[in-house]
Amino acid sequence: MSTPTTPPTTLSVLPVIMAGGSGTRLWPLSRAGFPKQFLVLSGNQSLFQQAVQRVASLGAADIAVQAPLIIGNEEHRFLVLDQLRDQHVEPAAVVLEPQGRNTAPAMTLAALAAVENGQDPILVVTPSDQTVTRPAAFTAALQRAVRAAADGAIVILGITPDRPETGYGYIRSTPDAKVAQFVEKPDLATAEHYLREGQYLWNSGMFVLKASVWLAALDHFRPDIAAATRASWAARGSDAKFIRPGKAEFAAVPSESVDYAVMERCPGSAFDIRMVALDAGWNDLGAWDAVWQVADKDARGNASVGDVLLQDSDNTLVHATSRLVSVVGLSDVVVVETADAVMVSDRARSQDVKKIVGELGARGRGEHTLHRKVHRPWGWYDSIDSGARFQVKRILVNPGASLSLQMHHHRAEHWIVVCGTAEITNGDKVMILSENQSTYIPLGQTHRLANPGKVPLEIIEVQSGSYLGEDDIVRFEDTYGRTK
Repeated sequence: MSTPTTPPTTLSVLPVIMAGGSGTRLWPLSRAGFPKQFLVLSGNQSLFQQAVQRVASLGAADIAVQAPLIIGNEEHRFLVLDQLRDQHVEPAAVVLEPQGRNTAPAMTLAALAAVENGQDPILVVTPSDQTVTRPAAFTAALQRAVRAAADGAIVILGITPDRPETGYGYIRSTPDAKVAQFVEKPDLATAEHYLREGQYLWNSGMFVLKASVWLAALDHFRPDIAAATRASWAARGSDAKFIRPGKAEFAAVPSESVDYAVMERCPGSAFDIRMVALDAGWNDLGAWDAVWQVADKDARGNASVGDVLLQDSDNTLVHATSRLVSVVGLSDVVVVETADAVMVSDRARSQDVKKIVGELGARGRGEHTLHRKVHRPWGWYDSIDSGARFQVKRILVNPGASLSLQMHHHRAEHWIVVCGTAEITNGDKVMILSENQSTYIPLGQTHRLANPGKVPLEIIEVQSGSYLGEDDIVRFEDTYGRTK
């Protein structure tokens, strides 16, 4: 007679993807309006999509993985949904921060969402801008972390270092995998010592813990952040999959990182904080040099993307997006080309690209914010030419999509249909235009462009007027809930 066995307890895991960063060090490819987590730097998936795919693979006989919870912001909400849709992933929710307040408030919003309806899942919190080359090792390490967190521990994923890196924070662990100390970014001599010592791992920014444990730790160490974030959560609104915390309340939340607010205070406290080592070909792609490190290279150490010609060059990265880029006789250099900007840097100084972004912002230039080609929830537009009192755009509208019903105070528009079928509202008239047909939208006229067909609609728009900025839009109706 066999002895009955008790089935293992199933651990409920809620993946939390932090998708609100700006990625200034990967300019000009990364912009405020299209940051690095949404870029495809290798293969055919963005870094955000890779993160979603990695955490979805955590399931096991004793681990049940829920749909992911995304923490982002208003500006990127449709990028998030579009990239999830491409993967056929339906999120649990997309929590939209009214403004950036660093990672501790963001993680608190995730925990508050997780404990709704009396639930207390294990949160697997990961940034959305990292890459892993050995996914099986990643999955195994995360599953170990989940099982440790089931006992109430706070678990940090520490990256096994393969070089004396000065750009990362370090975590010192004890022989029994307890976290003993957090260390700021070291100088080179100290980093070399850490590598020899063997007890120091890079801080990955990935955390695994129960939602209730995070809330208890934050209440203990930073009750001000906890109370202010709870007030914002209580004032939240919702729209389909979007959850919007109270804007005024969130503005009062202190800005702080997860590490400073809680993690660095845990060693020696009542909170059990542990380390799980991760050796999975991890890279946070924090600068162009890191992109070069993980890229496929030729025999001379060169990596290239796009239409690139290299001659007598070594250990160089060239990324071309819109035209031929040729490089002759360079070593240890990064060249990145987009339709409206070119960046050339010593590879060892690629972290300093953020200074260029800061200078662009200080000068009021738009190249740090948007690409020439701008993605919208209905499709995209490409500003192909401009001058005094005119601008020319190429506009693509997805099948079944439409722009808002709107008007402009300072510009008129001419629309020419290049391909597809356009349904155009022009004042009190609605018309259907096809290829090679055109219409004129006078200044101040209410209008809308829609694609009623099953193929993409493409038009050329010629704007003329005294002011051609994107903020000269008055919306009356909008399918996507936009007011500006």
